[in-house]
Amino acid sequence: MHILEQIIEKNYSLIHHVVDFNLKHDRLVDLDFTATNTELTDEILGNIDGFSTWIDEKLSSNQARYGIGGYNEHRTIYSRSTHFDAGKEPRRLHLGVDIWGAAGTPIYNFYDANVHSFANNNNFGDYGATIILAYDIAGYKFHVLYGHLNLASLTHLEEGMPIKAGAKFAELGNQEENGCWPPHLHFQLIEDMQGSKGDYPGVCKFSEREKYLTNCPDPDIILKATFS
Repeated sequence: MHILEQIIEKNYSLIHHVVDFNLKHDRLVDLDFTATNTELTDEILGNIDGFSTWIDEKLSSNQARYGIGGYNEHRTIYSRSTHFDAGKEPRRLHLGVDIWGAAGTPIYNFYDANVHSFANNNNFGDYGATIILAYDIAGYKFHVLYGHLNLASLTHLEEGMPIKAGAKFAELGNQEENGCWPPHLHFQLIEDMQGSKGDYPGVCKFSEREKYLTNCPDPDIILKATFS
């Protein structure tokens, strides 16, 4: 068990939800973006509207409020953007969890935090509007990257600014402001920011898998409180 998981279990009552979710009537559906998902053709991935329609249909057919998944998932979908193809080995291993939902979906802070940094990473296929919060839970310090937000989420922010637990601090962006993706939240835990500000790799080379997964624990440690 990861040390953070032990800490969260001891402080479970203090953890707030990340997105609105009512266990009585809301549902989740797991979305697979690996090569085994033959439904996702190059034609769909090459057209952002078609990709968004595919996501919407998956949510609708499963009567789900959100799609979810992706940690430690080797994804083919990054072939749609040269942003992930620099060097001899492309980046394909996803380091966060994605929560797919409607643009404008409110994002809440799950625990008291301070703004570490923020940026508009506006390359095609990148995070778009991004906020990184710094946390200290019972002496364990780490960061969470919130990616694919709307640009309005970046207004009035300052580095070091406190954000209280339970506070709404962002919303999901549309394709014009979230890196040209169907609306979703990229939620990634990061222990050591390694000097980065406003950005950190959310996808790595498979050959660097162990290094990055060690620095980026499974976000389900936090998110399981949101969906229970």
